[in-house]
Amino acid sequence: MCFLAESKINRIVFLSTVTDSFPKRHKGPSLTSPQRPTMRLASGHVAVQLHGEELTKIQKDFKGFGKGLVRLTPGGWLLPAPYTKFADKIYNTEFRASDVVIMTYPKCGTTWTQEVVWTMRNNPNFNHPKAGIPVKARSPFVDSDMLAHLGKDVLNSELLELVKDIVPHPDPDEGLALQLTANIPDPRTIKTHLPFSLMTPNLLDTAKVIYVARNPKDVVLSFHHHSRLMKSMSYVGSLDQYVDYFINDQLIYGPYWEHLREAWPRRDHPNMHFVFYEDMKADPMAELRKLNQFLGTDLTEEQLEKIAHYTSFEEMKRRDDFYREKEMQRLDQEVSKKDGGFFRKGEAGSWKGHLTDTQEAKINAWTKDNSQKLGITFRYSL
Repeated sequence: MCFLAESKINRIVFLSTVTDSFPKRHKGPSLTSPQRPTMRLASGHVAVQLHGEELTKIQKDFKGFGKGLVRLTPGGWLLPAPYTKFADKIYNTEFRASDVVIMTYPKCGTTWTQEVVWTMRNNPNFNHPKAGIPVKARSPFVDSDMLAHLGKDVLNSELLELVKDIVPHPDPDEGLALQLTANIPDPRTIKTHLPFSLMTPNLLDTAKVIYVARNPKDVVLSFHHHSRLMKSMSYVGSLDQYVDYFINDQLIYGPYWEHLREAWPRRDHPNMHFVFYEDMKADPMAELRKLNQFLGTDLTEEQLEKIAHYTSFEEMKRRDDFYREKEMQRLDQEVSKKDGGFFRKGEAGSWKGHLTDTQEAKINAWTKDNSQKLGITFRYSL
């Protein structure tokens, strides 16, 4: 059975059944059902197409997932089905010693960190000719091609226009983000929401990685808004249902804790910088100084202070609002007008007053079990 067989045949083994199983901590359905379309990836994972009641339920609440979803084993990673088209290309991406990869679970301060790092490395004196274009064209989101292929209205014509002077012959079908990643000049700052196991094995030994973590209560609230706002997801369910999706590992790019489990033990690697979103919000200058040392940018205190202002939430929102006018077709306008756009609050502790006691209790119990096993502690307010 051929399932999304766009990748080279000598790098993929197609299976009619799956013999692998999830780690016991995974709460989702088993992958051992017979005759389900599957695909073995270069990473060694097996991608299994979701079907039946689970897929029906998710697609009812996430209108943007009409092309289906896949779950990978081991790990239990849940991703849009178009991921399999680009999975091996992402895994085999060649990284350079001068690269910095920003890795996060969604809604953990990724875009903010991208702008900070790109500015520190490429625009410390605010005179770079490309500084005015959106960050996604300066710092590519390497795994975003699977999201751009979720619907016919989300092929990202704006990005195509932005990359024309960087990519010789851009082809959306081959992945604009992947082509942009391969062609932008050094030093490259690259974003991913994928975990270490789905990236090239020598990533951390080749490039620098900045991993940003955020407390799960703020993550679920921010991701809920994002899922409603973006037409590529078009979430129409309730917040209560969304919390259940989150703690049951049924949101894309999850499981949340597995993402952290792959990063946290690597935090002492010399090429790894592990930072908490809450610490960045509490004392931006302190974190900029740490980044300055990690990146070897050797910036002055005055430069860092100006960068802290330039990359503040208010300044980034102001710049983003200008460009968002050009890609309104990607956003749910009703959600944007009522609850805010891509840059909504940018706070630590915004979950307070939004999560019910029941929702908070669910997340607390789930967090207590997982965080103790991992040995990680979060700040939930400043």
